[in-house]
Amino acid sequence: MQRPILSLPSLRLSPSTYRTFATSSPFRNSSFAKMTLIGRLAAEPEIVPTSTGRELIRYAIGTTSGAKENQKTNWFKVTSFDENPGRREYLLGLSKGSLVYVEADARLNSFQVDGEERPRSTLELVQRSLQVLNRNRAAEGGEGDAPPE
Repeated sequence: MQRPILSLPSLRLSPSTYRTFATSSPFRNSSFAKMTLIGRLAAEPEIVPTSTGRELIRYAIGTTSGAKENQKTNWFKVTSFDENPGRREYLLGLSKGSLVYVEADARLNSFQVDGEERPRSTLELVQRSLQVLNRNRAAEGGEGDAPPE
């Protein structure tokens, strides 16, 4: 038995589209790192004012790995610059212990401390998106899990 031949419409791409895929990239001269975390909030998120008058939200996430007898917890500090009032209030309304999924841009900064030989490093995480997987309902009174759009 012979199968029918499917015909697909041809795509007509402009020369600039060909060039975009072939030779240019917005990331050609730079690099970036992205982290995905699933963990629990270490404390309630808090508003932090900047020197320019903006407000950002900072919070920490704890992730645990390893077998029960050898578990290790890593702590990550995350910054959110989201200016949407509904999403900001939603994030600020989360309580300690809420299980969250966070996608963030990551940057490693190294610096030298006076009197120390070895340089220190910090990992900066800037939130791209956040989803609540399980709210800590004991502290919150059972509100919904969906953030405002």
